[in-house]
Amino acid sequence: MFVRTESFSQFIRFYPIISIIVFIHLVLYGMTVIPLVPHLWVYEQLAGVNLYIFNGEWWRLLTPIFVHMGFAHFLFNSFSLVLFGPALERFLGKFWFVTVYLGTGIIANIATYLIKPLTYSHVGASGAIFGLFGLYLAMVIFHKHMLSRQNKQIILPIVVIGLIMTFIQSGINLTAHVVGLLAGIAIGWILLPRLKRTF
Repeated sequence: MFVRTESFSQFIRFYPIISIIVFIHLVLYGMTVIPLVPHLWVYEQLAGVNLYIFNGEWWRLLTPIFVHMGFAHFLFNSFSLVLFGPALERFLGKFWFVTVYLGTGIIANIATYLIKPLTYSHVGASGAIFGLFGLYLAMVIFHKHMLSRQNKQIILPIVVIGLIMTFIQSGINLTAHVVGLLAGIAIGWILLPRLKRTF
């Protein structure tokens, strides 16, 4: 389920949505490090700055999902999406995968805007990725028939470790992680019975 055996070309063909998202990650990260491009432009225009959102720049509830601060941040979130996203893209289909991924990311960013001070700014796909974790968790809690026992044993430790790291690491948007996870659980509880599919 979380083991990738596809070639690069096969991965792009099988998981086009994830491939596009990671490509956007790469392009925007590249713009922050390529000398010919103003390094701060991406952050100035696309970061989730609460004060700017308050002043009407509502696109900043979406754009931070695709922006990352530094190579390690970019690599970790992109790798997490490549590792945990494909099973859901195939299971949900392109439309519902995009809806869940962006929907939970936006909900996490709205919560960040409402809870954090106006001076707060943030970037990263973590809220959306935790939304995917929440969807998996909804299967474990509410729709047990959708997952094999083996997959349940893989998913639960991943979610627990992710939450532990959220609380012990500095510089983490705790609000986005927790709210993204809860949004994923709620969406999964509502959406999954309508799909009538199993892994």
